[in-house]
Amino acid sequence: MAQEPNKYPKLQMYIDGQWCVGSEGKSQDVVDPATEAVIGQLPHASKADLDRALAAAERGFQLWKNKTALERSPIIRKIAELLRQRAPDIAFVMSTEQGKVLNEALEEIEKGAEHFEWMAEEGKRAYGRIIPARANGIRQVVLVEPVGPVAAFTPWNFPAASPIRKLSTALGAGCSIIIKASEETPASCMEVVRACADAGVPPGVVNLVFGVPSEVSEYLIRSPIIRKVTFTGSVPVGKKLAELAAQEMKTCTMELGGHSPVLVFDDVDCSKVVSMAAKGKFRNAGQVCVSPTRFFVHESIHQRFTKEFAELANNIKVGNGLDKTSQMGPLANPRRLEAMEKLTADVRKRGGQVAAGGERIGNRGFFWKPTVFSNAPDDSEVMTMEPFGPVASVVPFANFDEAIKRANSVKYGLAGYAFTRSAKTAAKLAESLQVGMLAINNLSVSPPEAPIGGIKDSGYGREGGSEGLLQFMNVKYVSEGHID
Repeated sequence: MAQEPNKYPKLQMYIDGQWCVGSEGKSQDVVDPATEAVIGQLPHASKADLDRALAAAERGFQLWKNKTALERSPIIRKIAELLRQRAPDIAFVMSTEQGKVLNEALEEIEKGAEHFEWMAEEGKRAYGRIIPARANGIRQVVLVEPVGPVAAFTPWNFPAASPIRKLSTALGAGCSIIIKASEETPASCMEVVRACADAGVPPGVVNLVFGVPSEVSEYLIRSPIIRKVTFTGSVPVGKKLAELAAQEMKTCTMELGGHSPVLVFDDVDCSKVVSMAAKGKFRNAGQVCVSPTRFFVHESIHQRFTKEFAELANNIKVGNGLDKTSQMGPLANPRRLEAMEKLTADVRKRGGQVAAGGERIGNRGFFWKPTVFSNAPDDSEVMTMEPFGPVASVVPFANFDEAIKRANSVKYGLAGYAFTRSAKTAAKLAESLQVGMLAINNLSVSPPEAPIGGIKDSGYGREGGSEGLLQFMNVKYVSEGHID
């Protein structure tokens, strides 16, 4: 059953088909970022609880992998159906614990349902191949098989979408999974897992745990039962988990931080691009790994772009995400407020200008004004470090080569965006920008059918698309002959 409408649910873990609390009674507060009120107590898993989850995942894997893709598909599709039915209630939960506005929460669930639907069908198309043999009587076959039990670690910024990517792919590939979702936004993932259980996913195939992140991740990754690690989060944590996985020779998907460049050329309709860019920038209060952040605007339209961008930012209504009139909610936690204050101080210190925002709203709730910086130096923090908040930096460029050099100068390589009417420029951008995903004249980089991921410090491996499915599978070559 779904949780009671318009009520924050009792927080629990899900192990071997049972909702439960930690065996040692440890827990932590969950806080509403709009009011700073404690809204729930989250149980932590003990080592005994993690051992139960691991044993369940091992049994669940044997059960789930032995179902054909045709048998798995209707169960996975049912998850999507349940998510759509429960979307308003899950959106309430998400907005309460994470802060984003209700329409964004609803959109997150709707798109999440699409991921389950897509993987339900793509699992049927996990094709191998036949290789022409070198001799008569030999058959050479390449098979793909589920990799095994998966350990998944997901962040707070998309508390339903990020778990859904990992759950849908694991289930589509025939794997079992243990998710350690964010302790700051636990109920959204809990409701997704509830939909999995109610759709008929067998006990042990999907498990959900919480705890001290470093302790849980190390314990799960070191277990010989886990054969795949998938993580979405910060670069420093991703590197630590990748190192742990490498010690155990386990395959990884690492979707890490980004600092997306946006190249705006002088042949576009400036006002239209500003409107599109602002919508993307301030979505989820800028707490998006693919958020457009560093705006490189041709010098001939830089001043106009900055002025219109600042005016639009100043007119965004910031408030409680549960208020249907709010256009942007609070930041998710006080750490992000501190980061925004630090970035703003650094821009001012280095001679950049604050064209809009640049300060906290009130003293209760983690609200920050949508912020636009102008002419921040290339070595400023906002231009070199992922801000992960509602701040954009707009700087001018003179020519294509300069823009590409500056866009590629950071350690990140997740998403990039560009706006131009020139087909020639668009083709050169596709070849030149060092990113894993590029959107030209739009902001869509993560539909379920597309491979999502980055290069450089933004990670490796892909989620989504046929490429993402295959990363949850092993490749086996079989050469079969016969003896007369």
